Amino acid sequence: MTIDKSLLKEIALSFSEYEKIIELLGRKPTTLELGLFGALWSEHCGYKHTKLLLKTLPNKSSRVISNLGSENAGVIDLGNGLKAVMKVESHNHPSAIEPKEGAATGVGGIVRDIFAMGAFPIALLNSLRFGPLDEPRNRYLFDGVIEGISSYGNCLGIPDIGGEIEFEDCYSKNPLVNAMCVGIVRDSPLMSAKAEKEGNVLILVGAETGKDGIHGASGLASQSIEESSSARSAVQVGNPFLEKVLLEACLISVKMKGIVGMQDLGAAGLTSSVIEVAYKSNLGVNINLDKVHLKEEDMTAYEIMLSESQERMLIISEEKHAKKFIDFFNTRDLTASIIGHFNNSKNVTIMHKNQQILKTPVKILTEAPSYELNEVKPSWIEEVQEYKSPSSTKNLQDIFEGLLNSPNIASKKEIFQQYDHQVQLNTIVGPGKADAAILRLKKNKEAIALTIDCDSKKCFLDPEVGAAMAVAESCRNIVCTGATPLALTDGLNLGNPEKIDVQYQISKTIKGIKLACDTLGIPIISGNVSLYNEADEKPIYPTPTIGAIGFIDNYDNALTSGFKNEGDHIIILGSDPLDDSDELLSGSEYQKLFEPNLSGMPKLDLNLEKSLHLLMIEMTKKRLLQSAHDCSTGGIAIAIAESCILGSKGAEIKIGFQNKKAALFGENRSAIIISCYSSNVESISLTCKEYNVGFLNVGTVQKGTLEINEDIKITVEKLKSIFYPKPEKIN
Repeated sequence: MTIDKSLLKEIALSFSEYEKIIELLGRKPTTLELGLFGALWSEHCGYKHTKLLLKTLPNKSSRVISNLGSENAGVIDLGNGLKAVMKVESHNHPSAIEPKEGAATGVGGIVRDIFAMGAFPIALLNSLRFGPLDEPRNRYLFDGVIEGISSYGNCLGIPDIGGEIEFEDCYSKNPLVNAMCVGIVRDSPLMSAKAEKEGNVLILVGAETGKDGIHGASGLASQSIEESSSARSAVQVGNPFLEKVLLEACLISVKMKGIVGMQDLGAAGLTSSVIEVAYKSNLGVNINLDKVHLKEEDMTAYEIMLSESQERMLIISEEKHAKKFIDFFNTRDLTASIIGHFNNSKNVTIMHKNQQILKTPVKILTEAPSYELNEVKPSWIEEVQEYKSPSSTKNLQDIFEGLLNSPNIASKKEIFQQYDHQVQLNTIVGPGKADAAILRLKKNKEAIALTIDCDSKKCFLDPEVGAAMAVAESCRNIVCTGATPLALTDGLNLGNPEKIDVQYQISKTIKGIKLACDTLGIPIISGNVSLYNEADEKPIYPTPTIGAIGFIDNYDNALTSGFKNEGDHIIILGSDPLDDSDELLSGSEYQKLFEPNLSGMPKLDLNLEKSLHLLMIEMTKKRLLQSAHDCSTGGIAIAIAESCILGSKGAEIKIGFQNKKAALFGENRSAIIISCYSSNVESISLTCKEYNVGFLNVGTVQKGTLEINEDIKITVEKLKSIFYPKPEKIN
């Protein structure tokens, strides 16, 4: 039994998996079959190291319509005939090789996931990670990714309305590019990626199939960066103008008689899209590659099946209506042709140059092996969780200004201004104004709130608690706008799953998400896993990005983060506002900037977090609040400063702390900074007692200056000059 092991490495199959394929087939696979197995059994498509754990995540609620993992994206019922479709997807490895095209096609791919469901895309968000920008390679990756996101999204006419960016050493050479898209279904049928019966046909629509993107899923996304750094041909090239035409045509076609389903061509191209549709439909499929429209006539069957050329869709239709669909797409200058038929054989049959070149059972190809993961805690995690007391001698004013100027805290306005967040005219609250973006639904005064969040430093110290914190923060950001959280989508970014310590991180990350979702009563309706995120054999921090959607029945009640009126009271809600224990600093931005190393164990009280969310929803209904802003990176002091900056107001704060550094800059607390009229203070206090949530009236909004005890005094104008860095200062 001999096999070129360099070929196995190229398609990211292990030798033991190759032996398993021989056992299942009863013979050696052909080169084409090996390519199909490599794609469908890849980590990116097959979820070999995570699918057993992902099945444990809660995915049901009274509003959830879809089944987790069964469709291109998750669906929830917003009521009044509206449905929301959402998903997050990663394009990390392609972006590390070709940042502009990698990020651009990541946007294109997630948008196709949404309109493949029959939904009109109304919003894009992104969660990004880079290494320090004073390193030229990281700056190149950063500039390229931002350009790719803005150019593709702006051309599509979909508003980019929110997101987050972190800068940490561990993301050097291995950026994370997670794109989230949300769509709305209104007066249209939901599409499924399934055929109904034998005789249904496959219509390929859109761009020509070329040699770009081959092994993008099986190669780039299923091995570490250093193993794939020369694979530039595996990065797709996008055309947003063609995608816009394709989007509009597909959304018209879903209302046409005879349509059965729809599927986008993303990772692994025809291989994944066609064969997975056959598997979900419990059918076989006959594919004729001679009918696939090509960029280059000399393409082999292997290249055609594995190409990840962008802007392509599959329409599944009844055979008698197929010509109508082809004619419709052709009138819109979109090439369309029938490339296959479904049958009852349960096999994939491929024809090329008038010959049958493959006949393989669908089940064998699609049922990738599952691996159980180690859950033994590595000794190095035990060591970093031993808290080391703070030693910084800097005064509080210097610490405060240093944090405000940190790339992880300072405004990203110079970045998000490159994105169009007002196109479609639905954006009520855009990026940088509140803890989540708000879009109207054009139905009465209903709106949705959207966010995406993760604090990776906490996940490094404790992947379970850190992941739970990501869920909690996303939901907290939603309630800070006055919305009720409805559903989540997750993008799990971790290192090489073949390593024992990464297996521990994966297991605990998913456990943390499950625990938080169960406690808060919020389902995960879609998601993505990206593993092998390593460069120079150094893994990234576990980074489970959590996208959230919330519902507001009257957007007149929506809240933003900025202080509104001089004389308003400023109140801290949540976990004990007077807690000033050192452990609040574990995994904080303060610890990163002013202490030798990250250390300690983050903490989170999920039951308190749930009570805090319910409290915020209740107070919003009673219209008791003027502003709300959650305490996260930088702690209480930075949250108050941001509310001052966004409202162009000052504040006078008096708090009786003993351990001022931990109290002001600690991040391990469930807390929200609110402001209100003085006449509402008593009602808020009583409501807090009802929900058993901490309440501390700490000061008032004033004009011009932020003062915190006798320790920090700074004008609002200076706050803004630090918080809004010039473009060249983002480093």
